[in-house]
Amino acid sequence: MKSTKNINHKTPEHLLKFARDLRRAQTDAERLIWYLIRNRRIFNAKFRRQHPIGKYIIDFYCHEHKLAIELDGSQHFETLVQVKDLERSEYLYNLGISILRFDNFQVLTETESVLEKIYQELSE
Repeated sequence: MKSTKNINHKTPEHLLKFARDLRRAQTDAERLIWYLIRNRRIFNAKFRRQHPIGKYIIDFYCHEHKLAIELDGSQHFETLVQVKDLERSEYLYNLGISILRFDNFQVLTETESVLEKIYQELSE
C-alpha cells in the first residue's frame, strides 16, 4: 500500500489519534456532507475527512484542488473561536489552500446551495 505521508513531515501521533476520534464522532452536518462528497461524487474530487495539516485538523480536504471545507457549529460564533479560525485560515492560505466555510445549519437546510458552492470552487 502506497504511503500518503509527506517524507519531510511526520504528523504527531496525538494529532492522528484526535483525527480518528473526530471521524468516529461526526456531527449530522459532517455525516451528510461526507456522504455527498466521498468516493469522488462531486467533480471527481477525492476528499479526506478530518485530515491533519500542520497543527490543524481540516474537516474535509481535497489535496488535488487544495481545497478545505470547514463546517462550523455554534461555538464558531464565539469571539475567541473566531480568532482561532482566522489564524487557521491564514495558515492554510499561506500553504495555497482555499477554504470554504459553512455552518452546520446551512449544511442541513441549504444542502443544494452548499454543494453548488463546492462544485463551483472545484471547477475554477
